[in-house]
Amino acid sequence: MPPLAKTPLHDWHVDQGARMVDFAGWSMPVQYRSIVDEHLATRRAAGVFDVSHMARLRFDGSDSAALLDRVLTRRVSDLTPGRIRYSLVTNDQGGILDDVLVYHFQTPSGRQYHLMVVNASNRQKIVRWLEQPLAMAGDVQMQDRTEQTAMISVQGPAAVPIVAGLVPAKVGDLGYYHGVVTEQFGRPCTVSRTGYTGEDGFELIVRAEDAVDVWKNLFRAGRDAGITAAGLGTRDTLRLEAGMPLYGHELSEQIDPYQAGLGFAVNLKDRSFPGRDALVRLKDQPRSLVRVGLELTGRRVAREHDQVLRDGQPVGQVTSGTFSPTLQKPVAMAYVPLSASDPDTPLVVDVRGRPLAARVVPLPFYKRPTG
Repeated sequence: MPPLAKTPLHDWHVDQGARMVDFAGWSMPVQYRSIVDEHLATRRAAGVFDVSHMARLRFDGSDSAALLDRVLTRRVSDLTPGRIRYSLVTNDQGGILDDVLVYHFQTPSGRQYHLMVVNASNRQKIVRWLEQPLAMAGDVQMQDRTEQTAMISVQGPAAVPIVAGLVPAKVGDLGYYHGVVTEQFGRPCTVSRTGYTGEDGFELIVRAEDAVDVWKNLFRAGRDAGITAAGLGTRDTLRLEAGMPLYGHELSEQIDPYQAGLGFAVNLKDRSFPGRDALVRLKDQPRSLVRVGLELTGRRVAREHDQVLRDGQPVGQVTSGTFSPTLQKPVAMAYVPLSASDPDTPLVVDVRGRPLAARVVPLPFYKRPTG
């Protein structure tokens, strides 16, 4: 087994007593003290996450937009500088190879480029998958910038003033899924108003050698606001409350975008990309299984692969489950037949041999307060 990869912030995590785990070949902090405390701090103030394990692929050249337009389910050719788009990568059968974010950035000097952020577990798969399209492309150069950079996520109600006080760009004016190339005390930095928690916030990409200083600056800026370091365990409970799918759980090569409730991330008209023809057929077909939210009675937590039953018969399977720290009840996502997907449909989840009553509820479980 090769040694685990380490992010530029690895030593800081260890010094803070984080519990480190193997995640997609990276040594990552799953928690520092309490997942619940980190979760609630993010909902109430601000949580800071090291997400440097996510792959960052940079595309330069005049044909980069055209290349990405040919390989993603979402249109990229109309993406103006400063815009970001959620998209999918699908195989020829319409199954999901990954879900990604695509950025179109412009540097202060006017140079434009695209960036694709890929799930850590799919990094090598997507890089290999891009080899053939790249070989046939014109003016496109792809660089895997994962190990030369770090990615930091700042999420929560206090995230905007914390980050706005550290960079000269007016990031508080950025719309959701917008970003800018700026600097942090003279160090290059991209800031995007994106996240994976259901909260407002930003994701910063910086050079690997600057990561520790930027990380510490965030803690200095957020000290009075209650900023907290948060691990992957907290990121998972937050995204689950927000009804956000996770690759390897709600998403896989055997699941198509329409089953997953991600039809908004598929542009079919006047498009050509792998899986497009299959998705045209799948779009109007009855779904065998669809993704739903479940609320369970009691306090026991459903886990991945737990069976979902209706009238005593297995009809589906849990993909993710947790006890929601925000809602104080167990919640889960599952795939069930369309006939069992309406809100308030009564179901049963077999939790380690114990049947627990559940009901279908709309996703997301949690929506952040606005106004």
